[in-house]
Amino acid sequence: MLAFILRRLAQAGLVMLTVGLIAFSLFRFVGDPVLFMLGQEATPEDRTRLTLLLGLDQPFYVQYAGFVARAFQGEFGISLRQVRPVSSMILERLPATLELALVAAVLALVAGIVMGVYTALRRNSWISQALLALSLIGVSLPTFLIGILLILVFAVLLGWLPSFGRGETLDLGWWSTGFLTASGLKALILPSITLGLFQMTLIQRLVRTEMLEVLRTDYIKFARARGLSDRAVHFRHALKNTLVPVITITGLQLGAIIAFAIITETVFQWPGMGLLFIQSVQFADIPVMA
Repeated sequence: MLAFILRRLAQAGLVMLTVGLIAFSLFRFVGDPVLFMLGQEATPEDRTRLTLLLGLDQPFYVQYAGFVARAFQGEFGISLRQVRPVSSMILERLPATLELALVAAVLALVAGIVMGVYTALRRNSWISQALLALSLIGVSLPTFLIGILLILVFAVLLGWLPSFGRGETLDLGWWSTGFLTASGLKALILPSITLGLFQMTLIQRLVRTEMLEVLRTDYIKFARARGLSDRAVHFRHALKNTLVPVITITGLQLGAIIAFAIITETVFQWPGMGLLFIQSVQFADIPVMA
């Protein structure tokens, strides 16, 4: 067991180094950070001095080796745009992304399971047909379009919810949360729906398919033959076995919420890690991107 764990850790470290090397290589072609920092009117002497100060004159492998060595110590360098430690910027933006991902994941899991079970047990009702149509829309439409439509309806036309930002937050040590304020909770609604809608519809269809398959098995027929009520058959026996493969696949799918958060945070100007990454790409802020 110990050898297996060590081997897995070594493989994970190798993958991280490889991905970091590829990312660090690609980020060198997004623009000149010296030009972004000094502007077009800077003199050649100023550009040369800043290039030497940032270490951008060194060979690529020297820059990457220095970045990796500092990363192992928890130091990711200084932002070329804001002239602040990258680690402090990450700690500042991380709570917003984690809270958004948590709310979206809970919404996707709870609503997806409930709708999946309902559409499996009430296959011919109009509500089931409407939910299946909704799931088709959620799977088909891109995330940014869903966000724009929600902003148009609930923020612009109806004026019920804010269209951007995180609302008012409270600081609990280094962690800032919007869960404890009314404006923070309202600001969470549209981004969390946008981020969790795709996963919610995926879970709904997966639960429905598994539930229908379980209801056709022999032990369910035997439970009905014993005279058990539909409630006991559906929720004590069928649902329990339905959720075994669903939870396994869902655990893997919910990890994609962090990736989709980049798009959602950009649409809603949510001050999280995704928006920070997009802004760093626009200004060629290599330490933040890496």
